[in-house]
Amino acid sequence: MSMVLFITMLLVPLAIATSPAQAASSSSVTKSILNEAGGKSFAGQDLIRAEFNSTTFKGTDFSNADMRGALFNGVLLDNANLHGIDFSSGIAYVSRFKNTDLSDAILEDANMLRSSFDNVNVTNADFTGALLDFAQVKKLCRTASGVNPKTGADTRESLGCD
Repeated sequence: MSMVLFITMLLVPLAIATSPAQAASSSSVTKSILNEAGGKSFAGQDLIRAEFNSTTFKGTDFSNADMRGALFNGVLLDNANLHGIDFSSGIAYVSRFKNTDLSDAILEDANMLRSSFDNVNVTNADFTGALLDFAQVKKLCRTASGVNPKTGADTRESLGCD
């Protein structure tokens, strides 16, 4: 493990803990609504800083949604469509991305530690500055390809693939 990654892993929790609290935007979705969200469409919606906790989004469409600074905590995203989302500075903690479409997604500076990625399409996705577990990066690098159409970032390069 590189020294930079080690220091980053130590400082990120500290930075989060000492950051001032921010109120959620009016577009935040409440947990009671989310319990019934499987298969629902959030396509193209403004979900900036929305919080999604302990919810299953089986087959849910988030395509092209603005999800900058959003939080997925303990969320299952099986067969979800996240094509073209902007998840910059978002957090996906202990969440499962299974058979998920992340093509053309912008995931710059996202914290996705302790999340799993199985059979995920990351074609043209931008992971620049994102934090992911090493084993998950290796898994994503097996099929990573392309260049993000909005940021111009090479997917393999942004993931740090060999």
